Amino acid sequence: MFSSLIPPESLARVGEILAGPITVRIDSREAQRYAQACGDLNPIYFDEKSAQAAGYRTLTIPPLFVTHALVTPKPASTLRVDGLYEDSTSVNLEVARMMFGGEEWDFLEPVCVGDEITGTTRLLDLDQKEGKKGPFVRLVRETTFINQDEEVVARSRQIGIAR
Repeated sequence: MFSSLIPPESLARVGEILAGPITVRIDSREAQRYAQACGDLNPIYFDEKSAQAAGYRTLTIPPLFVTHALVTPKPASTLRVDGLYEDSTSVNLEVARMMFGGEEWDFLEPVCVGDEITGTTRLLDLDQKEGKKGPFVRLVRETTFINQDEEVVARSRQIGIAR
């Protein structure tokens, strides 16, 4: 058996809101710049008639732009040694480092230019496992994105692995 890398006060935070809610209005210029940077030149992002012909009420956005739109800029001085930003909402763990373990997405409704999207992130899960190199912690943060009509448009789950 191994000792816990998760302090009881951190385990008690499962389900807690870690960030948000943050609300932004989806802007065509930023969404189109994002699409161009990704090399996704689908006309539904640039031409309103094409978007409407495809069944959208107006221009839509590349799916992952929804998370980009909600990112709050941070100064480089808050970058940690492990490449992640210092974060006042971090979950305290008895580990030396945290690394990205993947991300899962559910896209439930289209997001269009002009929509107001609100994102809220909560601690979905926190558990300790035993791996080949010893114990590690799996931390899952879930962000729910809702539109101005209170519809959930997307959900992401970011998985962190800590040792």
